[in-house]
Amino acid sequence: MSYDLNDAVRNTLALVLAGGRGSRLRALTEQLAKPAVPFGGKFRIVDFPLSNCLNSGVRRISVITQYRAHQLIRHVERGWNFLRAELGEFVELWPAQQQTEAGSWYLGTADAVYQNLEIIESHGPRYVLILAGDHVYRQDYSRLLSWHLKHDADVTVSCVEVPRRLASSFGIVDSADDGRIVEFLEKPADPPCVPGKPDTSYASMGIYVFNADLLREQLRRDAKDPDSSRDFGHDLVPHLVKQAKVFAHPFAESCVMSPGATEPYWRDVGTLDAFWEANLELAHITPSLDLYDGRWPIWTYHEQRPAAKFVFDDDERRGMAVDSMVSAGCIVSGGVVRRSLLFNDVRVNSFSLVEDSVILPHVDIGRNARLRKVIIASGCKIPEGLVVGEDPDADRQRFHVSEGGVTLVTSAMLRDLPGAQ
Repeated sequence: MSYDLNDAVRNTLALVLAGGRGSRLRALTEQLAKPAVPFGGKFRIVDFPLSNCLNSGVRRISVITQYRAHQLIRHVERGWNFLRAELGEFVELWPAQQQTEAGSWYLGTADAVYQNLEIIESHGPRYVLILAGDHVYRQDYSRLLSWHLKHDADVTVSCVEVPRRLASSFGIVDSADDGRIVEFLEKPADPPCVPGKPDTSYASMGIYVFNADLLREQLRRDAKDPDSSRDFGHDLVPHLVKQAKVFAHPFAESCVMSPGATEPYWRDVGTLDAFWEANLELAHITPSLDLYDGRWPIWTYHEQRPAAKFVFDDDERRGMAVDSMVSAGCIVSGGVVRRSLLFNDVRVNSFSLVEDSVILPHVDIGRNARLRKVIIASGCKIPEGLVVGEDPDADRQRFHVSEGGVTLVTSAMLRDLPGAQ
């Protein structure tokens, strides 16, 4: 089959589903949607699918929002408004508007797209790329689209390989040797393996390429089904497996890997433990996700801040950071930072110690504080002498401790401390 990939890319509309609540991140998402959560020192999670689009040549992009969307909308408006509409390029924001007769908010991922069907049709795409707005990865969507065209598919599902022993925690696809999907299984007790790899299963990434005509038809059909939960992974795609040509695309074939990387990088940072680990991985000597690799840049918006500063070099206090990432606007003033990631505008005051921690923007860490294996939420002011991460029982009484032993500290929790002002 012959095809013009450049023409196909130009005629693709990307829909970034960014309305998720992200409740497993606890207090981090009480005031903002999961795609707007900061990541990697200066980015937000939504920057990854948006950057993938831009780097892949997909320049017609819509971000569908719903839950706690203010910060997300502000970020996209400020950082992603540089495309030229007169050239047919755009990043549009589509907030939930209760656009159907039912007058409901989005009931699921498929319903979020269905409620915007008139807008989609106004753009006249040939292909529609459905993207999750809350995962961290680098993928060349033009390679994914090329796979879709090469296989003459109606729907292509991007899949990541996971160990079969862990596959029961994912939505799993069972595919034939040619990649055609024969069954969709939600968290199966006995997961099918990838053809030729008995210890590995294919997990759906929530990334789909649809032929636009088929998508329109199936969204309207699904909207009339009273038994549907209005979700792509639960309802619409499993229905199509028996009705159309649905293929599994190996993520390894379109993942953008940095030199030295040994396996494709994809992270669902939907829990505190996963969020903490994925951020601290970036400070490793050779991280799986190398943000310093300029061949596939991650774009974002952030305020202009001065360079990080380290002050005091006395024996009793020394401002230093080792095996860490320290972002713009930070001041390490006589404190010590080890194996940690500091987002913008963090101040680490004298005699304090920060180890194995993720410190979100605009945090002030008081003198003589000791923080170990913590996530400090944005805007916190850590009192002088506060110790977190050394006594799990005491931490559970004051803060939230995850299953993996990561302690989350927020401003509200700090205000409830005895003696707090």
